[in-house]
Amino acid sequence: MKTIVIIQARMGSSRLPGKILMPLGSTDNLTYVIERCKKIDGVSKVLVATSSLSQDDAVEKWCEEHQLSCYRGSEEDVLDRFIQAAKPYDPDYVIRVTADCPFVDYEMASDMVALMKKEQVDIIDLEGQLPRGLAVEVISYKALQYIDEKGHENRHREHVTYYAYEFKEQFTRVSYVADEMRNEPPLRITLDTVADYELLSKVASHFDDVFVSSIDVIKYLIEHPEVAKINAHIEQKPVV
Repeated sequence: MKTIVIIQARMGSSRLPGKILMPLGSTDNLTYVIERCKKIDGVSKVLVATSSLSQDDAVEKWCEEHQLSCYRGSEEDVLDRFIQAAKPYDPDYVIRVTADCPFVDYEMASDMVALMKKEQVDIIDLEGQLPRGLAVEVISYKALQYIDEKGHENRHREHVTYYAYEFKEQFTRVSYVADEMRNEPPLRITLDTVADYELLSKVASHFDDVFVSSIDVIKYLIEHPEVAKINAHIEQKPVV
């Protein structure tokens, strides 16, 4: 079973432009994302998928400097970007990660890959109320190709796997239930605003470890409510 990770990344952001390459701890945000994705058991390749816009030249340059594969495609049709990025590797499964999640939970993702290896379904339904910014999605490449054929609405093209949740009956699936220690939905451990960046910077400085367990990050925020409240007021943008 060949599994690859595709990290969707672009410099454009309505609330915090250039966020994915901002400094974080002793390195930068994208390094956190990539190095943690490399820690996922059973993954054979980690690559970045960015847009062909000139503003994302910086992403391609960063990847070249860090010897990381980078695919450039449509800004708005992110689904096609994923399809084309994955094609040369002919994977069985694709893990979707967004570059605004520096503390992506590689331990949970490893468990999900193991579950997919056992069940070999189209998609894993991640059950639980996790903090925003820790989750990954595991889906078969064949399912992505099917979505590419059937999903024509803007929400299907922009959000990659959205069709598989809107039309659940068209896919084989299995549930992965996150353990209780990860169920802290009020927490935001993602990078989308200045307030998010302030919180993440405090977390990164406290641990000074790219590979800190996501569970330890959750515990830290619970034990330090003055940090957790920094971005508690931020509302997530809706899917349209």
